[in-house]
Amino acid sequence: MKGRFRIIIVGGGITGLAFAALLAKSRQADTLDITVIDAAARPEYSSGEDISLRVSAIANGSTELLNSVGSWSAIQEARMSPYSMMRVWDENDSPDTGSALRFTASEFALPQLGFIVENVLIKDALLKVLDESNVSLQFDTKIESLPDADLLVGADGARSFLRDAVGIKTKKWPYEQTAVVTHLTPERKHDATANQRFLRDGPLGMLPLADGRISVVWSTTPETAKHALEASDDELGHLITDASDGVLGRLTVAGPKGAFPLAAQHADDYVRQGVALIGDAAHAIHPLAGQGANLGLQDAAELADVLVDAIEKGLHPGDRPVLRRYERARKGANLTMLHFMTGLNSLFATDSRLLGEIRLAGMRLFNRSGPIRERAVKVALGVK
Repeated sequence: MKGRFRIIIVGGGITGLAFAALLAKSRQADTLDITVIDAAARPEYSSGEDISLRVSAIANGSTELLNSVGSWSAIQEARMSPYSMMRVWDENDSPDTGSALRFTASEFALPQLGFIVENVLIKDALLKVLDESNVSLQFDTKIESLPDADLLVGADGARSFLRDAVGIKTKKWPYEQTAVVTHLTPERKHDATANQRFLRDGPLGMLPLADGRISVVWSTTPETAKHALEASDDELGHLITDASDGVLGRLTVAGPKGAFPLAAQHADDYVRQGVALIGDAAHAIHPLAGQGANLGLQDAAELADVLVDAIEKGLHPGDRPVLRRYERARKGANLTMLHFMTGLNSLFATDSRLLGEIRLAGMRLFNRSGPIRERAVKVALGVK
């Protein structure tokens, strides 16, 4: 077996950079020639700039991964917002009833449930780690044909060039929803609480930011989203205040706004000979539970472990039987989460009075389910 293997990672987002860092910090780093290629400019974070529009809810398990490669400390020293409570309720209910779901960090003996972190900050922290390694970073580099490598890793998002180039098909489930994202200043303090209200047209997520504002992801009809983008800041603030049922008082727009269409997507195969897909290139899910970034990081960790183990056993990291170990470990879990999020979104997006009553009864039962509730929350938090 030859001494060094060429690994090319297509995509310099959170998942691709984390995977590169895991390999660069692995026991087999000396046997790997690692390159990250991305068509976009290198992302740069500046503490002097406002909190960026795109943020992720990073689970405790994901912070352990980021800490293992040496990037979490830079994130902590910059800015992020821990949240210690989460509330979920139906539009026909209120957040303080027995059928509303409430989770607190203290009931799981945790200092926090997770952290709200800017995507650009996570990428910047990972890049600082990679700058100190032998990983080659090639931003502003568009690939139009498949480069030569022992292993090509597609981390280039839901519209993956690599996935399409090797002929891997996907299944798509359109939600007929568009996510409106913006930052707002609440009249009442958010108290480090992540709030989510399920509306007939889609869920409204309100995530706490370190400076007292909230980051909102409002999944709604394309028509309502278009109206929201065209509305004045004052009108948009009123729209989201009404959608939130005023749980944090009046909301005032205090940041940029944007929107993106929503759809679930899943690759028929995660691997081919010499090719592996991770993150959104393999699977894209509804943002209602904030699991997208965490699932991508879990993919990165699993694939890195599989490759290191294979090399130590004298196997080639690009061989399909090796890569199938990664696929078997992640495909089922990702598909289960995708269908769960899709089903949950559909369950709440109905006018049926009977289904509405069943929803509320189910949420009350879940609140009292003891070990089932505890296990479900721990899976979402990425802790054991």
